[in-house]
Amino acid sequence: MTTETIGRSTPAIPEVDFAKVGEVEIAFDVHGDPSDPVLLVVAGLGTQMIYWDLPLVEMLTDRGFRVVRMDNRDNGASTILKHKGKPPLPTMMLGIPRDLAYTLNDMAADAVGVLDHLGVDGAHVIGYSMGGMIAQTMAIDHPERVLSLTSMMSRTGSRLDAFPGVRELAALVRTRPTDSLDNYLSGMEALAAVIGSPDFPTNKDRLRQIASIAYERGIHLDGTARQLHAINCQPKRDRALSRLDIPTVVLHGSADRLVLPRGGRATARAIPGAELRMYEGMGHDIPEQLWPQFVDEMERVAQRAEK
Repeated sequence: MTTETIGRSTPAIPEVDFAKVGEVEIAFDVHGDPSDPVLLVVAGLGTQMIYWDLPLVEMLTDRGFRVVRMDNRDNGASTILKHKGKPPLPTMMLGIPRDLAYTLNDMAADAVGVLDHLGVDGAHVIGYSMGGMIAQTMAIDHPERVLSLTSMMSRTGSRLDAFPGVRELAALVRTRPTDSLDNYLSGMEALAAVIGSPDFPTNKDRLRQIASIAYERGIHLDGTARQLHAINCQPKRDRALSRLDIPTVVLHGSADRLVLPRGGRATARAIPGAELRMYEGMGHDIPEQLWPQFVDEMERVAQRAEK
């Protein structure tokens, strides 16, 4: 296990392996006992695998999971598709598929490619925000590979659930400066202040530490734009989700103004037998104060898959 401890000036970059999947290489790392069932964790829009924080990963390995973290394409240490260009803002936001670089189905196939590389037939899968959409798509396209599904702070792709609060949307699409580490960290703190959990204050020191590692690994804003284009171009998944027969839990915050709570409720309604857990005072982040409850839910849904 790589330790992501960082000093004031030199972040420690986690060591990764790579899975070749078509035109891309997907960076990943693995934590836990090789004999334990695999839990694949998928990050959200523009965020790297390191936002699945190591103390949280260790809580999961202590529950008997072998945790695999991955960088989505166009992010972190995975392939950055610079040659695909940046989608124009109207095309990206309105979900017009002209010059679409790739789809969420492609990103779900990337995740399956990581499992193939590791020789893993099936895994428990959790994703937050865009990662939840990828996890849902993985379950739709490759149901035999998904033992259980945890969809967190996500939605079904319905246009009704697609529009966040105006302030939150502005904070999301505002270009965060990458000309210096200090400016980037200030931008990330400003974003967290808008979309974070009002009842669970952000650990600013840890946020700066993780964001510093992300900065050193590389920030690719055009890649984030291509990811958002893929999100907005995918048709809604309600009908496909209704055909799933996979133990599922949906985790969402009542104070989430980026992916509104109705998106989580719609996800739970769409998937047969899905359980919904709504957390009061939680916004669009993964509050450290709630980690024990999240881990309990992941363990319970995995146990449902074993019955």
